[in-house]
Amino acid sequence: MEGKRWEEMEEDCLVNIFRRLSLVDLTVAAPLVCRSWRKASLDPLCWSVLDFRGMDFMPWSDLCKSLAAWLSVRRPSFTGLLKLAAARSKGAARELRFPLVFGASLKDLVYASDACPRLKVVVLPNLLPAEEPHLPELVGKWKELERLEMESKPSSFLELVKQISLTCNRFSGLAMSGSIKIEDVSAIVDYLPRIKTLCLHGSYLPKEKLLAILSGSRELEKLSVTDCVGFEADEEILHRASGIKTFEYEGSKLADDLGYETDECDPLYVHVV
Repeated sequence: MEGKRWEEMEEDCLVNIFRRLSLVDLTVAAPLVCRSWRKASLDPLCWSVLDFRGMDFMPWSDLCKSLAAWLSVRRPSFTGLLKLAAARSKGAARELRFPLVFGASLKDLVYASDACPRLKVVVLPNLLPAEEPHLPELVGKWKELERLEMESKPSSFLELVKQISLTCNRFSGLAMSGSIKIEDVSAIVDYLPRIKTLCLHGSYLPKEKLLAILSGSRELEKLSVTDCVGFEADEEILHRASGIKTFEYEGSKLADDLGYETDECDPLYVHVV
């Protein structure tokens, strides 16, 4: 190896390095160095994790300006980068995280459900209320899905959980925020009996609903209910949760800062409605 240059490194080693790069670096940096780097950067293993979460696709963002210059396109978009990444993964992508702010649409989700059939981890985009009924059908296409994360509880949550129970045999992790109703708890307990990790951070979660989850989800290994409204971690809750390896409840309280104990009293408390 003495005196050997980077471009002469074995392709397997390059692939092992490149799979740790960001999608932007894989797209516009590594392929432009030399032929061997370009070849290695096109290996599907480099595209197994499609993480767009922290990317800003607003037209005036630094990212879009850079992509426009590097790719010689007038209006770069999330849709274009998603299609490029999915094509290079050749159906082998295992994780897909949609951008948190702006760019993703229902059409992108439909495309991903077909182009990335072997996903194990999916972090969904925020959809319009009218688009949420499509979620059960689309998520149900990922037969190997193990973990699903959502910014907020969709209106089609009950149907979504039922579909997961029918098609995703390895499913074990769910994360979302919202107003947790008794029917939501029943769906989680009845349709996801083997769930291992559950995150309800920032939700409206009354004590009786939390206790129902603790009693019904017997295989839980991690439960995160941090910064929730509706309960305080008293002795009863801590005793019920004592069998869980990781129980996170910091920041949760009975009432919010305005003194409300339910999600229905404050119309401005929109993130739990």
